Formats: sequence, structure tokens, C-alpha cells
Amino acid sequence: MPHATSHADIASVELDSALRGGPFHVALRAAIAARGLPLQRVQHHLSRHGVKVGVTSLSYWQQGARRPQRPESLRAVRALEEILQLPEESLIRLLDDSGATPAGRRPAGRSYRYLVETAGAAEELLADLGVPRDGGLHTLNHYERVRIGARRELAERESQHIVRAHRDGVDRFVAVHHGDPGCAPERMTVRALENCLVGRVRRHPESGVLAAELLFGLRLRAGDTFLFRYAVEDGTAGVSHEYVHRPDAHGGQYALQVCFDAGALPVRCHRFTQHSAAAPRAGRQELALNGRHHSVHLVEPRVRSGYVGIAWDWE
Repeated sequence: MPHATSHADIASVELDSALRGGPFHVALRAAIAARGLPLQRVQHHLSRHGVKVGVTSLSYWQQGARRPQRPESLRAVRALEEILQLPEESLIRLLDDSGATPAGRRPAGRSYRYLVETAGAAEELLADLGVPRDGGLHTLNHYERVRIGARRELAERESQHIVRAHRDGVDRFVAVHHGDPGCAPERMTVRALENCLVGRVRRHPESGVLAAELLFGLRLRAGDTFLFRYAVEDGTAGVSHEYVHRPDAHGGQYALQVCFDAGALPVRCHRFTQHSAAAPRAGRQELALNGRHHSVHLVEPRVRSGYVGIAWDWE
């Protein structure tokens, strides 16, 4: 009499195949499915192993939206091997060289998945802070200065805002910083530089997003303007290839300057626009590197929806 194949048998076969050939996210998803554990239970088991990982991060890992890279994340993967009753090193080995960029090749621009993921993480942090996205402020002028360090890393981002309140009682602004892939928000520092103080700070390690309150020290009335300046010290990721800005609202002027270390200059730079996360990049325009100041910049006289940024190529 033929043997009926059960769902458990199918799940076991799929898991064996995924553990042999990967990729990591398929193997992780198959292992979780084979054990029949909801992500909340997986998170609970990880906490009992002394490892803190959010359900959102676990979901990203099994979807392939993000890969565990930081030491704490790799600890979590090793704990998952035990929790999911997998052979030792079976998941960790699938991370080796996965998604690596061949030497000499410039990685493509930030993907749709990356842009959507970081936007979602930012919304989570804003919700955690209990702050609406626009915060009652309209940006009249926003100037960003991005510093690329000697290791070609995103070392620091400094921002100056001129805003106008469109309701009474506004006393703060929430700054959102999107680090490069592989960054560590827990090692970033937010500094208040002018007319503000740093309040609560929230971090989303797996997506590389940080949100920080900047407190004005006074309450604005509708129509009042205010100027403030702050910086985020980063320097926690690898080689940087671009900086992308997504305006929070229409209108106002935006300027971006990217400054390079004198000992690590790119061979070419260009600006670009992108109507949405899913749209192709457009508006490419080469930018000449300022030889004396080692910088390039762009100016948007009136901000529109979508993304604008500067990208560069290394030798």
C-alpha cells in the first residue's frame, strides 16, 4: 500500500534541501516552518538564550530583506540553530560570502526593498516616540553636509533646518538618520549643535535607522519660524557609495553637500532623482569634484516627492 506523504515529510525535505544549498533566508524560513513556531515564540526562545532580536528583524531575515551581519545578530543565528534543532554551523555557513560584492565592482543603487524597509523602520520609531510624521512643522530650508571618511565610510551627517510651525505648541523635531547597509545604530551619536537639545533616541539595528528628538526649549505658535542644527556621528558601516534623501514634505529648498577625506577621493560623482522606491533612477547629472575642498553638492530650489541623492565611484 503506498505511503501518503505528510506535510511534515514535505517540510523536512524542503528544509534538508535549503540547508544544503541555501540561500540563508530560505533555509531559515524552512526551519521555522518545519518546527511550526510563530515568530513571537522564536523571539521568546532567543531571549532565553540572552539574545535580543525583534520580531520585525526575524521577519526581514526569513524574507531575505536583510541579512544578519552584526556580532549580536550572528549570536542570534547560532542560537537559532539550537532552538530550531539544526546541525551546528548549518545556518551560519550559509551567510559566508552571501551577497558579497565582487572585488572592483560598484554595487547597484539602493534597492526597492531596502528603501521600503528603512522607510517602514522609520515609521515604527516615530510611532514609538508618539510623534506624527510632519510634527507640525513645514521645512523652509534644509541643508545637509555628509562627510565621507578616510576609510570611505559615511562618517557624519550634519543638518541645518529652517522650519515654520503650522500649529500652536510645537516644541520639537524628530530627526531620522538612515545609515548604510551593515551599520550599527547603537554606536552612533547624536549631537545638538545650535538652538536645540537631544531628547529621546530610538534605534532600529537591523535596518540601520536611528530617530532622535531635538528639543527647542520653547513652544512655537502657528506661523513662527525656527532654525536649528544637529549632527549624527556614524562611521559604523563599510564603504559608502551614495547618499539618498527623501523629503518629508513638498516645498522648501534642499541642499546636499558631500565632503570627502583628502586621502580618499572618488573618481567620479553624479546626482540623481528617483520618483519612488519602485521607479528607475533618472535625472543623472555629472558633478565636478571641487579640487580645493574635495566636495560636491546639489541644490533643489523646491522639493518634490520622491528621492534625490549623490552617488560616487571609487577606483
